[in-house]
Amino acid sequence: MPRIPSGEPAGRRMAWLDALRGIAASAVVLEHAFKFLLPEAREPVKAVFEPGWYGVTVFFLVSGFIVPASLERRGSVRAFWVSRFFRLYPLFGVCVAGVALLVAAGWDGMHIWWDSRPVPLAVGHLTMLQNLLYVPNLVNVLWTLSYEMAFYLLVTAMFTLGVHRRSTAGSLGFAVAAVLGAGVLPATLLSSGGSGRMLTVVLLVATLVAAGLAAVIAGSDTVRRAGAILIGVTVLGLLAVNQTYPGPGQGLLILATMFAGTALYRAEQGQIPGKQALWVALVPLAGLWLAHGEPGLQLAIAAAWLTFGAGMALRHRRVPRLLAWLGLVSYSIYLLHPLLLEGVERIWPDPLAVPLALRLPALAGVLALLLGLSTLTWHFVEAPALRLGRRLSSGRARHAVAKGPGG
Repeated sequence: MPRIPSGEPAGRRMAWLDALRGIAASAVVLEHAFKFLLPEAREPVKAVFEPGWYGVTVFFLVSGFIVPASLERRGSVRAFWVSRFFRLYPLFGVCVAGVALLVAAGWDGMHIWWDSRPVPLAVGHLTMLQNLLYVPNLVNVLWTLSYEMAFYLLVTAMFTLGVHRRSTAGSLGFAVAAVLGAGVLPATLLSSGGSGRMLTVVLLVATLVAAGLAAVIAGSDTVRRAGAILIGVTVLGLLAVNQTYPGPGQGLLILATMFAGTALYRAEQGQIPGKQALWVALVPLAGLWLAHGEPGLQLAIAAAWLTFGAGMALRHRRVPRLLAWLGLVSYSIYLLHPLLLEGVERIWPDPLAVPLALRLPALAGVLALLLGLSTLTWHFVEAPALRLGRRLSSGRARHAVAKGPGG
Protein backbone atom coordinates (compact mmCIF):
# COMPACT_ATOMS: atom_id res chain seq x y z
CA MET A 1 0.00 0.00 0.00
CA PRO A 2 1.26 3.44 -0.75
CA ARG A 3 1.94 5.67 2.16
CA ILE A 4 1.74 9.45 1.78
CA PRO A 5 3.68 11.67 4.17
CA SER A 6 2.02 11.86 7.55
CA GLY A 7 1.45 15.57 7.44
CA GLU A 8 4.84 17.09 8.23
CA PRO A 9 5.76 20.31 6.43
CA ALA A 10 7.08 19.66 2.96
CA GLY A 11 10.59 20.82 3.79
CA ARG A 12 10.93 18.21 6.50
CA ARG A 13 9.72 15.24 4.50
CA MET A 14 11.96 12.71 2.82
CA ALA A 15 11.30 13.65 -0.77
CA TRP A 16 13.02 10.58 -2.14
CA LEU A 17 10.38 8.41 -0.47
CA ASP A 18 7.69 10.46 -2.20
CA ALA A 19 9.41 9.79 -5.51
CA LEU A 20 9.48 6.04 -4.80
CA ARG A 21 5.77 6.05 -3.94
CA GLY A 22 4.99 7.83 -7.19
CA ILE A 23 6.98 5.28 -9.20
CA ALA A 24 5.37 2.37 -7.34
CA ALA A 25 1.82 3.65 -7.79
CA SER A 26 2.41 4.17 -11.52
CA ALA A 27 3.66 0.58 -11.86
CA VAL A 28 0.55 -0.84 -10.17
CA VAL A 29 -1.74 1.22 -12.42
CA LEU A 30 0.14 -0.12 -15.44
CA GLU A 31 -0.37 -3.69 -14.23
CA HIS A 32 -4.14 -3.31 -14.03
CA ALA A 33 -4.45 -1.23 -17.19
CA PHE A 34 -3.14 -4.22 -19.16
CA LYS A 35 -6.02 -6.38 -17.99
CA PHE A 36 -8.81 -3.95 -18.83
CA LEU A 37 -7.49 -2.09 -21.87
CA LEU A 38 -4.43 -3.82 -23.32
CA PRO A 39 -4.89 -7.56 -22.69
CA GLU A 40 -2.89 -8.52 -25.80
CA ALA A 41 0.21 -6.95 -24.21
CA ARG A 42 -0.39 -8.32 -20.72
CA GLU A 43 1.15 -11.78 -20.95
CA PRO A 44 4.18 -10.77 -23.08
CA VAL A 45 5.03 -7.96 -20.65
CA LYS A 46 4.41 -9.98 -17.49
CA ALA A 47 6.56 -12.83 -18.80
CA VAL A 48 9.48 -10.43 -18.72
CA PHE A 49 8.57 -8.03 -15.89
CA GLU A 50 5.71 -7.95 -13.34
CA PRO A 51 4.94 -4.26 -12.79
CA GLY A 52 2.40 -4.98 -10.03
CA TRP A 53 4.79 -6.92 -7.83
CA TYR A 54 7.49 -4.37 -8.54
CA GLY A 55 5.22 -1.59 -7.29
CA VAL A 56 3.97 -3.28 -4.13
CA THR A 57 7.49 -4.42 -3.18
CA VAL A 58 8.67 -0.81 -3.39
CA PHE A 59 5.70 0.22 -1.23
CA PHE A 60 6.51 -2.42 1.39
CA LEU A 61 10.14 -1.29 1.55
CA VAL A 62 9.09 2.34 1.92
CA SER A 63 6.69 1.49 4.75
CA GLY A 64 9.30 -0.63 6.48
CA PHE A 65 11.74 2.24 6.30
CA ILE A 66 9.51 5.09 7.48
CA VAL A 67 6.69 3.72 9.67
CA PRO A 68 8.84 2.69 12.68
CA ALA A 69 10.68 6.01 12.32
CA SER A 70 7.34 7.83 12.54
CA LEU A 71 6.34 5.97 15.69
CA GLU A 72 9.71 6.49 17.37
CA ARG A 73 9.82 10.16 16.42
CA ARG A 74 6.42 10.74 18.01
CA GLY A 75 7.30 8.65 21.05
CA SER A 76 3.59 8.00 21.64
CA VAL A 77 1.54 5.03 20.50
CA ARG A 78 -1.63 7.08 20.94
CA ALA A 79 -0.37 9.87 18.67
CA PHE A 80 0.87 7.34 16.12
CA TRP A 81 -2.50 5.62 15.82
CA VAL A 82 -4.45 8.88 15.69
CA SER A 83 -2.21 9.86 12.79
CA ARG A 84 -2.60 6.45 11.12
CA PHE A 85 -6.38 6.58 11.41
CA PHE A 86 -6.66 9.93 9.68
CA ARG A 87 -4.07 8.87 7.12
CA LEU A 88 -5.82 5.63 6.11
CA TYR A 89 -9.53 5.69 6.76
CA PRO A 90 -10.96 8.87 5.16
CA LEU A 91 -9.79 7.96 1.66
CA PHE A 92 -10.59 4.31 2.37
CA GLY A 93 -14.16 5.47 2.99
CA VAL A 94 -14.18 7.24 -0.38
CA CYS A 95 -13.00 4.01 -2.00
CA VAL A 96 -15.79 2.01 -0.33
CA ALA A 97 -18.33 4.61 -1.46
CA GLY A 98 -17.02 4.15 -5.01
CA VAL A 99 -17.56 0.41 -4.73
CA ALA A 100 -21.12 1.04 -3.55
CA LEU A 101 -21.72 3.20 -6.63
CA LEU A 102 -20.42 0.43 -8.88
CA VAL A 103 -22.71 -2.07 -7.17
CA ALA A 104 -25.64 0.30 -7.63
CA ALA A 105 -24.71 0.54 -11.32
CA GLY A 106 -24.90 -3.23 -11.68
CA TRP A 107 -21.42 -4.49 -10.80
CA ASP A 108 -21.87 -7.90 -9.21
CA GLY A 109 -18.34 -8.65 -8.04
CA MET A 110 -19.39 -8.76 -4.39
CA HIS A 111 -23.11 -9.40 -4.62
CA ILE A 112 -22.96 -12.72 -2.73
CA TRP A 113 -21.11 -11.09 0.16
CA TRP A 114 -23.27 -7.98 0.21
CA ASP A 115 -26.36 -10.18 0.43
CA SER A 116 -25.29 -13.09 2.62
CA ARG A 117 -22.23 -12.07 4.69
CA PRO A 118 -22.37 -8.31 5.23
CA VAL A 119 -21.04 -8.37 8.82
CA PRO A 120 -17.74 -10.20 8.14
CA LEU A 121 -17.30 -8.10 5.00
CA ALA A 122 -17.80 -4.83 6.91
CA VAL A 123 -15.90 -5.72 10.09
CA GLY A 124 -13.07 -7.37 8.19
CA HIS A 125 -12.51 -4.22 6.16
CA LEU A 126 -12.81 -1.96 9.19
CA THR A 127 -9.86 -3.81 10.72
CA MET A 128 -8.05 -3.62 7.35
CA LEU A 129 -6.97 -7.21 8.05
CA GLN A 130 -9.55 -8.67 5.66
CA ASN A 131 -6.95 -10.44 3.53
CA LEU A 132 -5.81 -12.33 6.64
CA LEU A 133 -9.41 -13.15 7.61
CA TYR A 134 -10.49 -14.96 4.44
CA VAL A 135 -12.73 -12.02 3.55
CA PRO A 136 -12.58 -11.01 -0.13
CA ASN A 137 -11.19 -7.54 -0.80
CA LEU A 138 -13.78 -5.00 -1.93
CA VAL A 139 -11.12 -3.69 -4.31
CA ASN A 140 -8.31 -5.93 -5.52
CA VAL A 141 -5.49 -3.66 -4.35
CA LEU A 142 -6.70 -3.68 -0.74
CA TRP A 143 -4.87 -6.94 -0.03
CA THR A 144 -1.66 -4.98 0.55
CA LEU A 145 -3.36 -2.90 3.26
CA SER A 146 -3.72 -6.04 5.35
CA TYR A 147 0.04 -6.54 5.39
CA GLU A 148 0.56 -2.86 6.10
CA MET A 149 -1.84 -3.07 9.04
CA ALA A 150 -0.20 -6.26 10.32
CA PHE A 151 3.15 -4.45 10.19
CA TYR A 152 1.78 -1.40 12.04
CA LEU A 153 0.40 -3.65 14.77
CA LEU A 154 3.62 -5.63 15.13
CA VAL A 155 5.71 -2.46 15.23
CA THR A 156 3.37 -1.10 17.91
CA ALA A 157 3.73 -4.26 19.98
CA MET A 158 7.52 -4.23 19.65
CA PHE A 159 7.72 -0.55 20.57
CA THR A 160 5.57 -1.11 23.65
CA LEU A 161 7.69 -4.07 24.75
CA GLY A 162 10.89 -2.12 24.17
CA VAL A 163 12.24 -4.45 21.46
CA HIS A 164 11.59 -2.16 18.49
CA ARG A 165 15.31 -1.88 17.70
CA ARG A 166 15.40 -5.58 16.80
CA SER A 167 14.36 -5.12 13.20
CA THR A 168 17.24 -7.33 12.10
CA ALA A 169 15.87 -10.21 14.13
CA GLY A 170 12.37 -9.48 12.87
CA SER A 171 13.40 -9.64 9.23
CA LEU A 172 15.43 -12.82 9.68
CA GLY A 173 12.72 -14.42 11.81
CA PHE A 174 9.99 -13.92 9.22
CA ALA A 175 12.28 -15.02 6.41
CA VAL A 176 13.29 -18.22 8.22
CA ALA A 177 9.65 -18.95 9.11
CA ALA A 178 8.69 -18.47 5.47
CA VAL A 179 11.39 -20.84 4.24
CA LEU A 180 10.66 -23.51 6.84
CA GLY A 181 6.91 -23.14 6.47
CA ALA A 182 6.77 -23.06 2.67
CA GLY A 183 4.36 -25.74 1.54
CA VAL A 184 3.63 -26.70 5.15
CA LEU A 185 1.81 -23.77 6.74
CA PRO A 186 -1.97 -24.00 6.27
CA ALA A 187 -4.08 -21.36 4.57
CA THR A 188 -7.37 -20.14 6.09
CA LEU A 189 -7.11 -22.70 8.90
CA LEU A 190 -9.11 -20.50 11.27
CA SER A 191 -11.69 -19.03 8.91
CA SER A 192 -12.60 -21.89 6.61
CA GLY A 193 -15.51 -24.11 7.51
CA GLY A 194 -18.61 -22.04 6.86
CA SER A 195 -19.96 -18.55 7.27
CA GLY A 196 -20.63 -18.98 11.00
CA ARG A 197 -17.04 -19.85 11.75
CA MET A 198 -15.79 -17.02 9.58
CA LEU A 199 -18.00 -14.52 11.39
CA THR A 200 -16.73 -15.79 14.74
CA VAL A 201 -13.09 -15.41 13.70
CA VAL A 202 -13.61 -11.93 12.24
CA LEU A 203 -15.38 -10.67 15.36
CA LEU A 204 -12.86 -12.34 17.67
CA VAL A 205 -9.86 -10.87 15.86
CA ALA A 206 -11.45 -7.42 15.78
CA THR A 207 -12.13 -7.64 19.51
CA LEU A 208 -8.62 -8.85 20.36
CA VAL A 209 -6.93 -6.17 18.28
CA ALA A 210 -9.17 -3.42 19.66
CA ALA A 211 -8.61 -4.61 23.24
CA GLY A 212 -4.87 -4.85 22.67
CA LEU A 213 -4.66 -1.33 21.23
CA ALA A 214 -6.81 0.08 24.03
CA ALA A 215 -4.53 -1.54 26.59
CA VAL A 216 -1.37 -0.33 24.87
CA ILE A 217 -2.69 3.23 24.58
CA ALA A 218 -4.38 3.75 27.92
CA GLY A 219 -3.21 1.08 30.36
CA SER A 220 -0.61 0.89 33.09
CA ASP A 221 2.82 -0.53 32.31
CA THR A 222 1.69 -4.08 33.00
CA VAL A 223 -1.54 -3.68 31.06
CA ARG A 224 0.32 -2.11 28.12
CA ARG A 225 2.69 -5.03 27.93
CA ALA A 226 -0.17 -7.50 28.12
CA GLY A 227 -1.92 -5.62 25.32
CA ALA A 228 1.23 -5.68 23.19
CA ILE A 229 1.55 -9.43 23.65
CA LEU A 230 -2.11 -9.89 22.76
CA ILE A 231 -1.64 -7.87 19.56
CA GLY A 232 1.52 -9.74 18.64
CA VAL A 233 0.07 -13.19 19.21
CA THR A 234 -3.09 -12.36 17.26
CA VAL A 235 -1.28 -10.96 14.24
CA LEU A 236 1.38 -13.65 14.17
CA GLY A 237 -1.33 -16.30 14.39
CA LEU A 238 -3.12 -14.86 11.37
CA LEU A 239 0.11 -14.63 9.41
CA ALA A 240 1.03 -18.21 10.27
CA VAL A 241 -2.19 -20.07 9.51
CA ASN A 242 -4.86 -17.84 7.97
CA GLN A 243 -3.45 -16.18 4.87
CA THR A 244 -4.93 -16.53 1.43
CA TYR A 245 -3.32 -14.53 -1.35
CA PRO A 246 -0.38 -14.51 -1.86
CA GLY A 247 -0.01 -17.47 0.51
CA PRO A 248 1.63 -18.12 3.90
CA GLY A 249 5.25 -18.32 2.73
CA GLN A 250 5.13 -15.26 0.53
CA GLY A 251 3.13 -13.31 3.08
CA LEU A 252 5.77 -13.93 5.72
CA LEU A 253 8.43 -12.82 3.25
CA ILE A 254 6.49 -9.58 2.77
CA LEU A 255 6.82 -8.92 6.50
CA ALA A 256 10.50 -9.88 6.30
CA THR A 257 10.89 -7.33 3.50
CA MET A 258 9.27 -4.60 5.58
CA PHE A 259 11.50 -5.30 8.56
CA ALA A 260 14.48 -5.32 6.20
CA GLY A 261 13.40 -1.82 5.20
CA THR A 262 13.48 -0.93 8.91
CA ALA A 263 16.99 -2.37 9.18
CA LEU A 264 18.05 -0.05 6.35
CA TYR A 265 16.57 2.85 8.29
CA ARG A 266 18.55 1.79 11.37
CA ALA A 267 21.73 1.76 9.28
CA GLU A 268 20.92 5.14 7.75
CA GLN A 269 20.53 6.54 11.27
CA GLY A 270 23.79 4.96 12.42
CA GLN A 271 22.02 2.61 14.85
CA ILE A 272 23.42 -0.56 13.26
CA PRO A 273 26.36 -1.14 10.90
CA GLY A 274 25.60 -0.69 7.22
CA LYS A 275 27.02 -4.09 6.34
CA GLN A 276 24.65 -5.74 8.80
CA ALA A 277 21.65 -4.06 7.20
CA LEU A 278 22.80 -5.05 3.71
CA TRP A 279 23.15 -8.74 4.43
CA VAL A 280 19.88 -8.72 6.35
CA ALA A 281 18.22 -7.20 3.29
CA LEU A 282 19.57 -10.00 1.10
CA VAL A 283 17.69 -12.67 3.07
CA PRO A 284 14.07 -11.69 2.21
CA LEU A 285 15.22 -10.65 -1.26
CA ALA A 286 16.62 -14.12 -1.84
CA GLY A 287 13.52 -15.70 -0.28
CA LEU A 288 11.13 -13.78 -2.52
CA TRP A 289 13.32 -14.53 -5.52
CA LEU A 290 13.14 -18.27 -4.81
CA ALA A 291 9.45 -18.21 -3.87
CA HIS A 292 8.57 -16.66 -7.22
CA GLY A 293 9.88 -19.03 -9.85
CA GLU A 294 8.73 -16.96 -12.82
CA PRO A 295 11.47 -14.81 -14.38
CA GLY A 296 9.13 -11.83 -14.69
CA LEU A 297 8.41 -11.89 -10.95
CA GLN A 298 12.03 -12.39 -10.03
CA LEU A 299 13.16 -9.48 -12.17
CA ALA A 300 10.43 -7.25 -10.74
CA ILE A 301 11.40 -8.00 -7.14
CA ALA A 302 15.09 -7.47 -7.84
CA ALA A 303 14.27 -4.22 -9.64
CA ALA A 304 12.20 -3.05 -6.65
CA TRP A 305 15.15 -3.52 -4.32
CA LEU A 306 17.48 -1.80 -6.79
CA THR A 307 15.04 1.09 -7.08
CA PHE A 308 14.89 1.48 -3.32
CA GLY A 309 18.67 1.29 -3.09
CA ALA A 310 19.01 3.93 -5.79
CA GLY A 311 16.55 6.12 -3.92
CA MET A 312 18.61 5.84 -0.75
CA ALA A 313 21.84 6.56 -2.63
CA LEU A 314 20.31 9.68 -4.22
CA ARG A 315 18.31 10.77 -1.16
CA HIS A 316 20.19 14.06 -0.84
CA ARG A 317 19.57 15.03 -4.46
CA ARG A 318 16.68 17.20 -5.58
CA VAL A 319 13.65 15.10 -6.55
CA PRO A 320 11.82 15.93 -9.80
CA ARG A 321 8.61 17.75 -9.00
CA LEU A 322 6.50 15.35 -11.03
CA LEU A 323 7.68 12.35 -9.02
CA ALA A 324 7.23 14.21 -5.75
CA TRP A 325 3.68 15.13 -6.76
CA LEU A 326 2.88 11.57 -7.84
CA GLY A 327 4.10 10.41 -4.45
CA LEU A 328 1.91 12.95 -2.72
CA VAL A 329 -1.24 11.64 -4.40
CA SER A 330 -0.11 8.01 -4.65
CA TYR A 331 -2.56 6.72 -2.03
CA SER A 332 -5.43 8.18 -4.05
CA ILE A 333 -3.99 6.81 -7.27
CA TYR A 334 -3.63 3.39 -5.70
CA LEU A 335 -7.14 3.13 -4.25
CA LEU A 336 -9.10 4.85 -7.01
CA HIS A 337 -7.63 3.44 -10.21
CA PRO A 338 -9.32 0.00 -9.90
CA LEU A 339 -12.72 1.72 -9.65
CA LEU A 340 -12.17 3.59 -12.91
CA LEU A 341 -10.94 0.46 -14.65
CA GLU A 342 -13.93 -1.52 -13.38
CA GLY A 343 -16.06 1.19 -14.94
CA VAL A 344 -14.27 0.64 -18.25
CA GLU A 345 -15.06 -3.07 -17.99
CA ARG A 346 -18.74 -2.21 -17.64
CA ILE A 347 -18.53 -0.46 -21.03
CA TRP A 348 -16.10 -2.84 -22.76
CA PRO A 349 -16.39 -6.29 -21.14
CA ASP A 350 -14.34 -7.76 -24.00
CA PRO A 351 -11.57 -5.25 -24.74
CA LEU A 352 -10.13 -7.36 -27.55
CA ALA A 353 -13.34 -6.76 -29.47
CA VAL A 354 -12.65 -3.01 -29.37
CA PRO A 355 -10.17 -1.56 -31.87
CA LEU A 356 -6.83 -0.58 -30.38
CA ALA A 357 -7.29 2.87 -31.93
CA LEU A 358 -10.15 3.40 -29.48
CA ARG A 359 -8.59 1.75 -26.46
CA LEU A 360 -5.40 3.82 -26.47
CA PRO A 361 -7.24 7.16 -26.26
CA ALA A 362 -9.50 5.58 -23.62
CA LEU A 363 -6.41 4.64 -21.59
CA ALA A 364 -5.11 8.20 -21.85
CA GLY A 365 -8.51 9.47 -20.75
CA VAL A 366 -8.64 7.11 -17.76
CA LEU A 367 -5.17 8.21 -16.65
CA ALA A 368 -6.07 11.88 -16.99
CA LEU A 369 -9.30 11.33 -15.04
CA LEU A 370 -7.42 9.35 -12.39
CA LEU A 371 -4.86 12.10 -11.88
CA GLY A 372 -7.61 14.71 -11.73
CA LEU A 373 -9.64 12.74 -9.19
CA SER A 374 -6.52 12.01 -7.15
CA THR A 375 -5.71 15.72 -7.04
CA LEU A 376 -9.23 16.46 -5.81
CA THR A 377 -9.21 13.73 -3.17
CA TRP A 378 -5.80 14.91 -1.99
CA HIS A 379 -6.96 18.49 -1.55
CA PHE A 380 -10.45 17.80 -0.18
CA VAL A 381 -10.07 14.47 1.65
CA GLU A 382 -6.49 13.50 2.38
CA ALA A 383 -4.89 16.85 3.19
CA PRO A 384 -7.68 18.03 5.55
CA ALA A 385 -7.69 14.64 7.28
CA LEU A 386 -3.91 14.75 7.66
CA ARG A 387 -4.08 18.24 9.15
CA LEU A 388 -6.78 17.16 11.60
CA GLY A 389 -4.86 14.03 12.53
CA ARG A 390 -1.68 16.06 13.01
CA ARG A 391 -3.44 18.54 15.31
CA LEU A 392 -5.04 15.78 17.36
CA SER A 393 -1.92 13.64 17.58
CA SER A 394 0.26 16.64 18.47
CA GLY A 395 -2.14 17.65 21.19
CA ARG A 396 -2.28 14.15 22.57
CA ALA A 397 1.48 13.79 22.36
CA ARG A 398 1.96 16.98 24.37
CA HIS A 399 -0.30 15.68 27.12
CA ALA A 400 0.95 12.11 27.04
CA VAL A 401 2.99 10.79 29.94
CA ALA A 402 6.54 9.91 28.97
CA LYS A 403 6.70 6.15 28.68
CA GLY A 404 10.36 5.45 28.01
CA PRO A 405 11.59 2.97 25.38
CA GLY A 406 8.54 0.76 25.85
CA GLY A 407 6.45 3.69 24.63
